[in-house]
Amino acid sequence: MERASRLPTMRDVARQAGVSVMTVSRVVNGEPGVLPDTAARVELAIRAIGYQRNDMARNLRRGATGTQTVGLLVDDLANPFFAALARAVEDQARLRGSLVLIASSGDDLRREREAVQAFCARRVDGLILVPVAGSHRFLRAALDRGTKVVCVDRPADQLRVDTVAVDNRDGAMRATGHLLAHGHRRIGYLGDRPEIWTVKQRFTGFCDALAAAGLTPDPNLIRHGLRTREDAAAAVARLMAAQDPPTAVFTSNDLMSVGALGGLGPSAGRIAMVGFDDFALADRMTPAVTVVAQDPAALGATAAQLLFARIDGDTSAPRDLVLLTRLLVRGSGEIAPTAADRKSLTA
Repeated sequence: MERASRLPTMRDVARQAGVSVMTVSRVVNGEPGVLPDTAARVELAIRAIGYQRNDMARNLRRGATGTQTVGLLVDDLANPFFAALARAVEDQARLRGSLVLIASSGDDLRREREAVQAFCARRVDGLILVPVAGSHRFLRAALDRGTKVVCVDRPADQLRVDTVAVDNRDGAMRATGHLLAHGHRRIGYLGDRPEIWTVKQRFTGFCDALAAAGLTPDPNLIRHGLRTREDAAAAVARLMAAQDPPTAVFTSNDLMSVGALGGLGPSAGRIAMVGFDDFALADRMTPAVTVVAQDPAALGATAAQLLFARIDGDTSAPRDLVLLTRLLVRGSGEIAPTAADRKSLTA
C-alpha cells in the first residue's frame, strides 16, 4: 500500500489522462508532437492530481550541472535600497528561467556564512553578495567547486571576484563640497559602522572635501555606528543641543537621512542637509531633500548580468565596475548659514 504522502509522478498523470508516460513528458517539457486535445487532457490531469516537475532530478538525468537557482545575500531586505536591488536581480533571473533565493545578513559575518552555506547546500549556480566587513576566504571552497560569485555595492575582503559598486567617495565629496559652497563650515556627519566599506568610502570623501577647503574634521560633529533611524534621530538631536552646533549635516545613507529629519524637527527648515541615497518622498518634503542618488536597480541588474555571464562560461579576469552617482539639488542642501552663524564662524 502506497503512503498517502507520496508525491504524484508522471506515471500517475499518464494513468489519470489515459496516455503514455512519454506523452506526459513531452507536454511537461513543452516538446512538440502532441495533439492539442491530448495535451489539454494531460494538463487537466496535472492540475487534478497536483503534479509538479522535479527540475533537480530532471537536470541530473540529463547530465546537467546547473540548478537554475542563484543566491542573493543583502544587508537588510527591509531597506528600500536593497529591496530595489533584489527586484532587479530577480528580473534578470526571470529572463533566464532562474529562481533567486534571498537572505539578509544584518551586517553580521556569522549570519552571512550561515546563509552562504545554506545556498551552497542547495547547489545554487552562483551567488550575488553584499559582503559584510571581514575576511571572505571561506568562499574560496565554493569558488573551487565551480560556484560563481559576484559582489555588489561593496567588495569582499580577501576575495578577487567581479564587483559592482558606485563611486561613494566622489559622491560624498560632492555632497560635502555643495554644503561648503553655500557657506557652511561646521558640518555634522551621521554614519553607519565605519568598518563597512561603503561607509568608510563616504566618510573619506567627507573628510577630503573639508581638507580641500582648508578645514579639519571636528570630532564633536561626527557620529559613527548609527544603525537605525532612531539612532540617527537621537544623534542629530544631541548635535543640535550642543553649545556650538553644526549649521549643516551630511547623512551617509537613506536611513540616516530619514532619522535626521525626525531628530531635527522644526530645525529642519533652517539646517542645511545633504544625504547619500535618495528615498521615498524626499522630493515632497519642505524643503525637499538634496541627495546624492545612486541607482540600486542598475547595481542589481549589472551584478546579475555579470553572474550569468560567468555561469555561461566567461573566464576573463575579474572586473571592478563603478557606476556614477548624481547630485539632486532640491532645497535642503542650499540653505545658507544665518547671519548669526556666519558671524560666529568668523569670530
